[in-house]
Amino acid sequence: MTDLAIETTGLVKVFGDNRAVDGVDLRVPAGTVYGVLGPNGAGKTTTVRMLATLLRPDGGEARVFGKDVQKDADAVRSRVSLTGQYASVDEDLTGTENLVLLARLLGHAKPAARDRAAQLLEAFGLREAAGKQVKNYSGGMRRRIDIAASILNTPDLLFLDEPTTGLDPRSRNQVWDIVRAVVSQGTTVLLTTQYLDEADHLASRIAVIDHGKVIAEGTKGELKASVGSGAVHLRLRDADQRPAAERVLAEALGAEVLLDPDPVALTARVNGRGSERGAAEQAAHALAELARSGITVDNFALGQPSLDEVFLALTDKKGEAA
Repeated sequence: MTDLAIETTGLVKVFGDNRAVDGVDLRVPAGTVYGVLGPNGAGKTTTVRMLATLLRPDGGEARVFGKDVQKDADAVRSRVSLTGQYASVDEDLTGTENLVLLARLLGHAKPAARDRAAQLLEAFGLREAAGKQVKNYSGGMRRRIDIAASILNTPDLLFLDEPTTGLDPRSRNQVWDIVRAVVSQGTTVLLTTQYLDEADHLASRIAVIDHGKVIAEGTKGELKASVGSGAVHLRLRDADQRPAAERVLAEALGAEVLLDPDPVALTARVNGRGSERGAAEQAAHALAELARSGITVDNFALGQPSLDEVFLALTDKKGEAA
């Protein structure tokens, strides 16, 4: 039995003159959340649709739990479920009616279908809305019932295609909790998103896709380390010293210094020449220069770049190489 839920090699999909997916290689470990991160039009949804057997690849190979998505499509479909970007439930039916109908179509007897629907509505915080038509649900409630519909029969692999697009922060957090709960039951989740913090919170490994290509892949830490930079965050004792601190940091680090909204706070990038030790040494040098200049630092932190910074750095590099 393979320990990979998904394995693709040189996966390609062409629409006319557009190579929407252009040689994507993925290796997704079973039992994890794997993030596919990229902007609109990057090829994320097209990749998911090929893996879910909804589109035929124009090149390359793709396997789901060792089964070829073209030659063994039925075997793949029996183990996967897909929640797309838009709600797929019937808006004129109630939450209960939607789940019971879908459960019956999946082969559940009527009593079992009602029991499973009630179980999921309770688990997803929708019990009080169970008798309401879905058209009266909020955006967050719609996404929750959509995911519930996807796991009426617990899949081995769940594709979540931008599940929190357009949701408010509270609803996003609720969906994130659901994703964690699904994975804790043994399901592998492939999550596509354009929200960097979503990938940061949920995914154990991340593939960054841009213009149909994987431009980087790894754990969050590996991706952050790959851009070879971090950030020094400082809080001064005296706001009047900030202009002088800005000049000293810029000279010591050879980098742009950002003035935070807090009048005693500054942030500067350090490149570290690709190593954590290099970044730490540069930061220590900057602190020593501040002390020599008579500038008192009350708080100091050296951190990895955010995924936002990683993505911008990676896509900038790709643009420069093109």
